[in-house]
Amino acid sequence: MEKPDKPQLRAVDETEKAAVAAADERSNARRRGVYLLPNIITTGALFSGFYATIAGMNGRFGAAVLAIAAAIALDTADGRIARLTRTQSQFGAQYDSLSDLVAFGVAPAFVAFSWGLSSLGQVGWVLTFLYVACTALRLARFNTQSDLSSFTGLPSPAAAAVIACTIWVWEEQITGTPGLFAASAVGLVMAVIALLMVSNLAYFSAKQLGIKGRVPFVALVLVVLSFAVLLADPPRILLLLSVAYALSAPAQFAWAWLRRQKPQ
Repeated sequence: MEKPDKPQLRAVDETEKAAVAAADERSNARRRGVYLLPNIITTGALFSGFYATIAGMNGRFGAAVLAIAAAIALDTADGRIARLTRTQSQFGAQYDSLSDLVAFGVAPAFVAFSWGLSSLGQVGWVLTFLYVACTALRLARFNTQSDLSSFTGLPSPAAAAVIACTIWVWEEQITGTPGLFAASAVGLVMAVIALLMVSNLAYFSAKQLGIKGRVPFVALVLVVLSFAVLLADPPRILLLLSVAYALSAPAQFAWAWLRRQKPQ
């Protein structure tokens, strides 16, 4: 058998190197790009938070609350869609955190400040800053958390839901300009919620729920009944649910502490 001469070998080597270089270039181009679908949803959540801030500053608190609710729904959707379509990326995770800071930190704080905390003077803006700072700390800790089976500290969307639903109930059921007592009560709630976000309490994660498998038919009936109850009085029902979730971890911690104190 005749052996190929050296020029032919060099030509084959150069062709293989060119193919490898082209493949590396295409791989780097994919890494430099971003996934469009989940980031569009994240941008929608960011816009909702921005709109809520502007609406709250203009006294349109109903529209501001609905915008925060839309941000919560979009924030839930972008993560699930990224996982379902396998379009998760480090860029998307960081972008999502920045969006959350605006939608669930800055927006609820400024809406609450414009609604009534401004009447508390210096105390009002200090409480507003405390809430925003604790939201940022909560998100930074979440980005470094490896175990996502549960949340350490109250999630920022749940915290925003408590603040937004409280103002929503006032606007729907009470109306009128909030007095000093109402503003002080909401300020106290905001301080407690801010501290819960940076606490070490373990909160239930909805990621533990499996929605891909089959479920009994009665589960679908319960979902329909839940929607019916929710639509009966959305502001109060959502406020009740958000407060119950915020207090679930402290209640569980207190129950475990009381059980340890019982004599054996």
